[in-house]
Amino acid sequence: MKLWDKGLPTDQKIDRFTVGNDRQLDLVIATYDVKATLAHAKMLHKIDLLSDKDISEIERELNKLQIEIEKGTFIIEDQFEDVHSKIEFELTQRIGDAGKRIHTARSRNDQVLVAMHLYLKDELLQIKSLVKELSQDLLVAAKKYKEVLLPGYTHLQIAMPSSFGLWFSGYAESFVDDLYLVNAALKVVDQNPLGSAAGYGSSFPIDREFTTKELGFETLKYNVVAAQMSRGKSEKTAAFALSSIAGTLSKLAMDVCLYMSQNFDFMSIPSEFTTGSSIMPHKKNPDVFELIRGKCNKVQAVPYELTVLTNNLPSGYHREFQLLKEGIVPAIQDLKASLEMAMYALKNIKVNKSILEDTKYDYLFSVDTLNALVMNGMSFRDAYVKIGKDIESDMYKPEKNTKHTHIGSINNLCLKNIEEKLKQV
Repeated sequence: MKLWDKGLPTDQKIDRFTVGNDRQLDLVIATYDVKATLAHAKMLHKIDLLSDKDISEIERELNKLQIEIEKGTFIIEDQFEDVHSKIEFELTQRIGDAGKRIHTARSRNDQVLVAMHLYLKDELLQIKSLVKELSQDLLVAAKKYKEVLLPGYTHLQIAMPSSFGLWFSGYAESFVDDLYLVNAALKVVDQNPLGSAAGYGSSFPIDREFTTKELGFETLKYNVVAAQMSRGKSEKTAAFALSSIAGTLSKLAMDVCLYMSQNFDFMSIPSEFTTGSSIMPHKKNPDVFELIRGKCNKVQAVPYELTVLTNNLPSGYHREFQLLKEGIVPAIQDLKASLEMAMYALKNIKVNKSILEDTKYDYLFSVDTLNALVMNGMSFRDAYVKIGKDIESDMYKPEKNTKHTHIGSINNLCLKNIEEKLKQV
């Protein structure tokens, strides 16, 4: 069944090509299509296009379908083009003519739009919650290990002293920036496009404010052409927010992989979180973090995939929009899984508390030693030259007691301030 079926045959090869894997992807948005269909039906009843009997039967059967979706027993067979045609077919089979009336004042285009808006809104809120939880875990770790010093690097060369407190809380605050973008994306998708039909509205006297309230949208996408143009734009905006989170998480995973290597030996995770080698019995590979890194790097490519897919399309509907789900749905699933695994693994990390006992890290403190000379009256340039000569002549003696008191430094992490930013965002 196809919603556009006029009784004429369709070539099977064309059918397979045009439908693609839409049936599988549509199972993800099925619950949102049912929700939107019910809101639309209630609106049709409100404006007297559905009878009391019609709306009662439709609501009853849609609720049953929702239960089937939640249980995982709802399927979209090959004879159906997508979830929208399947749901309409089920309603018609179960309640007859009332099911045939459900598409009144609606197009498959705004069905997809509203389902995707609801889906993206729900998923962004879930991801936001996961990022918040991960950030809170990082702040707990920062407080726990705030006294444990860690080498800081520039150009992958030993640079200045850092600390695990600084490292953990640095990522926590970086995720705050990502959540600013998530909030912006939520603003974009939290607008009701239902009622735009094929992108040019309807001659039916529909009540779009009713469905906006019924579906819990913050506001309406007023202009029907603007609503149509949000297809692709909403997915791309959400993808950029996901990409920002993925970028931070990928960098965190890379740090962990680096710090777990024997050459660094800054931290470790329990053996059960690692994998081995088929020929090297000593190996404990950080596969979890490598896969987090890889999945997050894939997520970062999605905004550009969606941009290339849609950037030369004029206004109005185009079939390419069907392909948007192939990028955004797996990206959301991969990012959620990566966030969950990062939380799971990071809670079991053990840090090395004696890293800086190795003499190769003595030069970390050259800047602090230089600054102490300046504080005692020497000019910066003279102090810089002196420390440089001391290093070259092996006369340099590090002072390892850090005294970084300014806001956001090793000895003044401002964890409460970062936590407050996290709460506000």
